[in-house]
Amino acid sequence: MKINEIFHSIQGEGRLTGLPTIFIRTTGCNLRCSYCDTTYAYEKGMTMTIAEILSNVKEYDCQDVCITGGEPLLQKDMPDLLHILVEKGYHCSIETNGSQDISFLKHRSHLMISLDLKCPSSGMHTMMKQTNLSELSSIDQLKCIIKTKVDYDYAKSILTAHDIACPIFFQPVWGSNPTKLAEWILTDGLRVHLGLQVHKILWGDRKGV
Repeated sequence: MKINEIFHSIQGEGRLTGLPTIFIRTTGCNLRCSYCDTTYAYEKGMTMTIAEILSNVKEYDCQDVCITGGEPLLQKDMPDLLHILVEKGYHCSIETNGSQDISFLKHRSHLMISLDLKCPSSGMHTMMKQTNLSELSSIDQLKCIIKTKVDYDYAKSILTAHDIACPIFFQPVWGSNPTKLAEWILTDGLRVHLGLQVHKILWGDRKGV
């Protein structure tokens, strides 16, 4: 498995915001979002066995693990890694970009799926596998990444068309106006969370946080 970085930080996004977490960032992504903040994970990384990954994880006094990328579901050994982490008592979440089938994940205990919904400003919205939306359960989360009013209206139309079982986060692209997004949500009375990237508020837009 190719790994870009493993680090210990505060979860900055979604329903687990503020929770100390070990992050395992995989290398490689099949999308090229216009606003990507982890382009360094497209290719850079080192090949590690699952045993080596676990050895790194054990260095931290923490039981929460977030697997992110890149796109972690491109890694063929990902099911095995998830199984072993859960078996060893870790509470896991996996962040996936919305383009890969997640149906094989839904029956796993102690695993939260964090599914992205890319909107038009990403340039990747046509790559979304919308059948994933019906695979989400109440323990999961959906993140709609929003930069413009067009993005907002697009995300709203998707929510209207699908019955989403989990909490929904409208997360502004870093550097765009979160106040304006909050105003749109309030005006339309949407039952969604405004998601802010707390780790960037704390430490800025950089690696390893």
